[in-house]
Amino acid sequence: MPKIIIDNHEIEVPEGTKVIEAAEQLGIMIPRFCYHPALGSVGACRVCAVKFLEGPFKGVQMSCMIDVKDGMIVSTTDEEAVEFRQYVIEWLMLNHPHDCPVCDEGGHCLLQDMTISGGHGMRRYLGLKRTYRDQYLGPLVQHEMNRCIHCYRCSRFYQEFAGYFDLGVMQSANRTYFGRFKDGILESPFTGNLSDICPTGVYTDRPSRFFGRRWDYQRSPSLCINCSLGCHTTASARYREVVRQEARYSEAVNGYFICDRGRHGFHYARNETRPRRALIEGREVSTEEAIRAAREKLAELVKSAGPDSIACLGSGRSGLETQAMLKQLCQEKGWQGPSYFMDKSLAGKVKTAVSRLDPELAVSLHQLEGSDAIIVVGADPINEAPMLALAMRQAQRHGGKIAVVDPRPIFLPFDFTHLPVRPDEINLYLSALIKGAVDPQLIAEAGKGAAEFYQVSPSLEIVADSLQEKASILAQELRAGQKVVIVCGTQIVRETTPALAADHAQLLRAAKKQVGLFYLLPQANSFGASLLTGDEVSFSEILEGIEDGRVKSLILAENDPFYNFHDRQRLDLAIEKLDLLVVLDYFESAAVKKAQVFLPTSTLYEGGGIFINQEGRLQAAPKAYLGGISIAQIGGGNHPPRVYGRDIPGGEVRAAHQFLTQISNGDQIEDDDHTQRSLLRWIADNITPLPEIPPFDELAENGMRISSSDNTPPYFAVKWQEEKDKGNGLEDSLEIILTDWTFGTEELSSFSPPLRKLERSPCASMHTKDAARLGLDHGDKVKIKLDEGDVEVDVCAEENMASGAIVLPRHRLLEWQKIKSFPKFVSYEDVKKVST
Repeated sequence: MPKIIIDNHEIEVPEGTKVIEAAEQLGIMIPRFCYHPALGSVGACRVCAVKFLEGPFKGVQMSCMIDVKDGMIVSTTDEEAVEFRQYVIEWLMLNHPHDCPVCDEGGHCLLQDMTISGGHGMRRYLGLKRTYRDQYLGPLVQHEMNRCIHCYRCSRFYQEFAGYFDLGVMQSANRTYFGRFKDGILESPFTGNLSDICPTGVYTDRPSRFFGRRWDYQRSPSLCINCSLGCHTTASARYREVVRQEARYSEAVNGYFICDRGRHGFHYARNETRPRRALIEGREVSTEEAIRAAREKLAELVKSAGPDSIACLGSGRSGLETQAMLKQLCQEKGWQGPSYFMDKSLAGKVKTAVSRLDPELAVSLHQLEGSDAIIVVGADPINEAPMLALAMRQAQRHGGKIAVVDPRPIFLPFDFTHLPVRPDEINLYLSALIKGAVDPQLIAEAGKGAAEFYQVSPSLEIVADSLQEKASILAQELRAGQKVVIVCGTQIVRETTPALAADHAQLLRAAKKQVGLFYLLPQANSFGASLLTGDEVSFSEILEGIEDGRVKSLILAENDPFYNFHDRQRLDLAIEKLDLLVVLDYFESAAVKKAQVFLPTSTLYEGGGIFINQEGRLQAAPKAYLGGISIAQIGGGNHPPRVYGRDIPGGEVRAAHQFLTQISNGDQIEDDDHTQRSLLRWIADNITPLPEIPPFDELAENGMRISSSDNTPPYFAVKWQEEKDKGNGLEDSLEIILTDWTFGTEELSSFSPPLRKLERSPCASMHTKDAARLGLDHGDKVKIKLDEGDVEVDVCAEENMASGAIVLPRHRLLEWQKIKSFPKFVSYEDVKKVST
């Protein structure tokens, strides 16, 4: 590795390291504007100049553009280099407005830092400043073009890194303009990163505008819980509310960026309708009275109907502490459950995915970026987990080939091959592609299990004629790839698909390839929920128990089945039969309104928590603030009431696991660290082995990957033939596929006012051939007959999706919860055009 001396300090760095990076490793911060570790070097701003004294380069050069070579001696403090940087700063400030007091970037502005450190303090230019017209770019980003220093970071991130092209560079030279061709909402779901990456105040966070300076906030590390990826964030709180969330660097998970759903999905914690007082039959009471009432009523039911008359429903959005406490409570008390999933089939798929995630196959987002072939099975990255799409974009930029086997109209911000097949065909196509991608000779040498599995797997001959060419090219690309990752969804696929994906990953490994397996799970802590899921009853079985009178009471711990369950009519009727409904949650919901006893729980920002993301990475988020009703809500925009006391207004909320402990036995609340440690020990002793858990601060910083692989299920045991829907008389039907959208379907982010402005109107997507058969055009309104009634929705006629399917979003504005069970098929006669 080459050695370099910078300011009399020697360092050895890997080949290809830039001088500016080597200096940073020594703790020497060379000024920079255009350079960013994620974007690389471009040499546009000229402020990173240093003096090369010895080596292949001499004189003043840009440190971001030159690789370290042996024998280099560099000075960052040489008079010539310092003077050069001073002139550059002065040129940049010629047209920059002196509006720091009203600029939201003030206080964490790179231009401010560089101007001060560069020694520029006097303005010599007396002419008029260049000015621009600002644009409306949507509800997330405020545009102030006069502050631009032409570093090109925004356009490079937006176009090169993220893959969107409705924002870029226009005009030239001193009139260069960064923006859109015309005003309008930016298309990218990564728009908010512009406010992080801009070194000045051209792009600032619009929802938190004028709310505070960096030093005004309580800033703490946190996690995004709006999908299963577990991206790292920094939460900024002020006056008892989180007002801003930014990306926090994590090498393994999200790098430097986060998606807009994660950035602005925190508003549920500050929602004005959030219930913060305990309720009994809708009447506000003290927290202790509500706990006592719940405990006494539960004891009465146990006495009269037995412990199995009480059932519990947990959640994939709860922290591991709450999930484990609920499990522990059910085991100790003999209560039914807990169930953590709305659907037994989904629970089985997630449990299979977690158990089959071999530690040698599990990959992080960062590792996925380095792959040269990715096959996505039954997953829609941009809608289900946008940061997955961004990681795949980086793999594609570096030459990786991407394929998606999915029935939905998939959009991704890069070139990829889409095989739009029905859900019952996904296993067939996955098997055929992988079989075509491996060398049979290597498989024969790998052992009997791999060879037999290869032999019975279908070949490319089963591929439809219309997709034959695509599939053949794709198989060749997979065969050429040495670093292959299989991304497998768990929501729309059949029950054996997660196991089949693991088997095919093992087959690729037997073919001497470096293989990764990346499962996409439905919620932030579905992994943890799966670890705790045994042979307990499913939620459907709990409903059956309520319907036949065996279950008298239901405890909902941070789960609103009225939002998630697919049969609303059945759910309504069942809940009405209960003697007691106890709800613990942190936002207003239909379940809260129906509860006999309600206990307000703390959010991630008030109580912290431990989560396990989809790759098995155990991560922690500390409290961002102590909780309570925000001052803005108490004062109604004016000065808050001048009432003094020891309690924080609205501070009655507690962590759900603390409420569960008190409901169980009335014990005093232990401190959070002790509770977390004891619950993790209980999981390790009773559920699944866990490694030595590091201190909480280390979990918050980097997390740690745990092993969940279950070696009991044999490899290559899945029979792909079982999954094809044969002889069911439904060949001439349309399958209803429920799906997620980036905005409008995820529960927590649906409370976000800025994200609601980005929601698309719900629509039913169907292939143009199916639409034509039904006499429908794009934009027509249809009525679809489901099990429990009709749903009216607009039609989106799409070419890039499977025929024989209707894709419906679980949109908050769409009455989709009218389905008894899955898979769900409707006939063509069940789809009628609505006359306007």
